[in-house]
Amino acid sequence: MDLVDVSPSKKNPRGKFVGTGQKQIIINIYKDKLKQQLENPDGPKLTYRQMLLEVCKTSGIGQRTVQTTLAEYKKKGTVSSPNKNKIRPTILEKVDSFDKQAIRRKIHGFWLNREVPTLQKMLIAINEDDTLPNFKRSSFRKILRDLQFVYARKSRNSALIEREDIIIWRGRYLDQIRKYRAQNRPIYYLDETWVNAGETHSRAWRDSTVNSPWDAFLTGLTMGPKEPSGKGKRLIVLHIGSTDGFLPGGLLCFESKTKSTDYHDDMNGTTFFEWFVKILPLLKENAVIVMDNAAYHSVKKDRIPVMSWKKQDIINWLESKGENISYPTTKGALLAQVKTIHTEHDKYVIDDYAKENNKTVLRLPPYHCELNPIELAWSSVKSYVRTHNSTFKLKDVKELLERGVEHVTPEMWKNFVGHVVKEEEKFWNIDSITDDYMDEEPGRHILTIGDKSSDSDSD
Repeated sequence: MDLVDVSPSKKNPRGKFVGTGQKQIIINIYKDKLKQQLENPDGPKLTYRQMLLEVCKTSGIGQRTVQTTLAEYKKKGTVSSPNKNKIRPTILEKVDSFDKQAIRRKIHGFWLNREVPTLQKMLIAINEDDTLPNFKRSSFRKILRDLQFVYARKSRNSALIEREDIIIWRGRYLDQIRKYRAQNRPIYYLDETWVNAGETHSRAWRDSTVNSPWDAFLTGLTMGPKEPSGKGKRLIVLHIGSTDGFLPGGLLCFESKTKSTDYHDDMNGTTFFEWFVKILPLLKENAVIVMDNAAYHSVKKDRIPVMSWKKQDIINWLESKGENISYPTTKGALLAQVKTIHTEHDKYVIDDYAKENNKTVLRLPPYHCELNPIELAWSSVKSYVRTHNSTFKLKDVKELLERGVEHVTPEMWKNFVGHVVKEEEKFWNIDSITDDYMDEEPGRHILTIGDKSSDSDSD
């Protein structure tokens, strides 16, 4: 029986590595097909594509693998072993920011209902939610650790609370924003987002219970793709607004130049600062500007020494600040000296520039996008783009984006800010409830999620 008449018992499983032996079979089948054509000149002549399909059929191996194997053989005269070190995304990469925010809200919801959120309770609640991914216990712990949650252990129970520095930062922010409102200072909110050329409702799953962009944001859903797909062109968008609406002249929109799935990679400190300088005169006097802690928002005026610095560089930095150095000295002693004065020198370029122009920058606590009403405005803008996008051309999408921005009225902005004020009150309540819980019983202690002693929490 000729080799070409032999059919494989089954196809090579999809995704399975094709080894050197299988690649050699591909070469042998290909050679045999060529030999048959030479020996039978009066028979049908196969094109290269037909030859590929015949090899695929006989070997049971996919067309792409056959094609690359033959190309490699023709170029090098041999075949190589497959690379089995497949890069697999981690659980933190698989779970997007929307789902992470939904998990945070579920935990906060337990506290608001005065129900202690243990790991086991939250794992059950999240796995029963059809809108969220299913987790194994070990994977869920990694997500919680990434969201800066820790265990507050009392007796045999381990309640999930946020890390202390996050709680302190949030409390400081809530206190400051409340004071600024009481002083009737104008408050502006800024943020960046992205818009793909292929934005459309029809290409993404939608929850039929979601009736508006506002509802979509509040429920943790998006009315379209959750993250940039990385395919096609993409616009990076930056804007600022208040209860008066989006600031006229405040829109910055440009085409992405990177292939990264994270739109933040397209922005840098220089671009942001140039935009900030441009819009600052357009703001009301004594304004407060709320923003998150993206790296390009937080460029330092003066780098602060750390352990990785050379000893002499730390000495030079201290002397430039008028500090006297006692010799002999160690790097540890020098850094301790830095710590005593670093606060007065640890300043941001944006903050100082705003202060020079009678404005104040207020930074949101990490992981708290729900406290920025511009996120609701972005949902409305994107919904407008997706509804009216028919050409999927970047130029047309940019025009739709600009019209979408105009579509968000001052009245809508007032509603968005009003909702955020209610969210702020929820956080006040959550912090009060967790404080009461922690005060109920002495002897509690905090454990980082992932500690062996914290993995056996009980209900």
